[in-house]
Amino acid sequence: MQLLSDRILNMAQSATLAMAAKARELKEEGKDIIGLSLGEPDFNTPDFIKEAAIKAINDNYNSYSPVDGYGDLKQAIITKFKRDNGLTYTPNQIVVSTGAKQSLANIAAVMTNKGDEVIMPCPYWVSYADLVKLNDGIPVEVKTSIATDFKMTPEQLEAAITPKTKMIWFSSPCNPSGSIYSKEELRGLADVLVKYPNIYVVSDEIYEHINYVGGHASMAQFEDMYDRTITVNGVSKAFAMTGWRIGYIGAPEKIARACNKMQGQITSGANCIAQRATITALNESPSRVQYMIDEFKVRRDLILRLLGEIEGFKTNVPEGAFYVFPNISYFFGKTLKGHKINNASDFSMFLLAEALVATVDGESFGNPDCLRISYAASQEQIIEALKRIKEAVS
Repeated sequence: MQLLSDRILNMAQSATLAMAAKARELKEEGKDIIGLSLGEPDFNTPDFIKEAAIKAINDNYNSYSPVDGYGDLKQAIITKFKRDNGLTYTPNQIVVSTGAKQSLANIAAVMTNKGDEVIMPCPYWVSYADLVKLNDGIPVEVKTSIATDFKMTPEQLEAAITPKTKMIWFSSPCNPSGSIYSKEELRGLADVLVKYPNIYVVSDEIYEHINYVGGHASMAQFEDMYDRTITVNGVSKAFAMTGWRIGYIGAPEKIARACNKMQGQITSGANCIAQRATITALNESPSRVQYMIDEFKVRRDLILRLLGEIEGFKTNVPEGAFYVFPNISYFFGKTLKGHKINNASDFSMFLLAEALVATVDGESFGNPDCLRISYAASQEQIIEALKRIKEAVS
């Protein structure tokens, strides 16, 4: 009898976490690694949020929380959706989970049957495809390119739809490309989807506030898409609360109740102290964390300028998140310092070995010609990292 299940044996390891682990190993060996692989703000959680957590501890919040979240946290989420997105939800449409990743896992589990197809514009976040495959679904990749800022067109969406299409999953702002769908672009996709009333949309908006162009748009804002859209969000990125592990959804009630049922058997309610702190985070104006977004924009402009000075890196201008996703296919087929570069994975490992800079290859995101570089690092680290990369490839 086989010890491990086919399910786990067929699952890919998270590429971002794998590279982070490799970088940690090299650091422990004494190597001076600059990590530009993880999607984690390098800011501390704001003091006003930490103070709310301390108060919750002193107020003796130490018991199991409701599976789908405290009632006053759900009210804070409802207020946030209305204030920031113009979306109206009721408490029965909200489910709080242990990070937005669990929110996505819940959705995949409760909505995917064997053979169901899920359309994913490439590039997409690394875990999307495996969450769908874990539940016997079929990821359908829609290729995009740097020429279109890595955004799917209505024509591409229409061409990807089949009688087996169950959902479309995408993020805006996008991890890894930083692309943002405008209201007009979302409306174009919605105009296709209205012809297929059984297709649901999973809109991952975890980077919503890390936006350099303003005017964040949500698919659920359209009346004809509201009842078919699951909006996923959380506090990890905008509030620098990655380790607090709080994510949430606003969804049609039937889907929200199903996610609540699933979560009740898997993890139950999210961390009680983190939930109390999240109430404070969401009730405050997003302007309280604008200083982080301003600094990320400075870093974006810095890294784009430095990449522009290196032959072989083809970049566009990301509008949000904290990543650049350059096309590095120029290097394919070349040999650099004894390393044969056949693909983006080879190039990423070359940079780790020769430049001591950790990045993530684009293949895991559905685009094998690109490389994800996070600029959630200090300006000094970015300057040093790009100096090393330039020296390595020249």
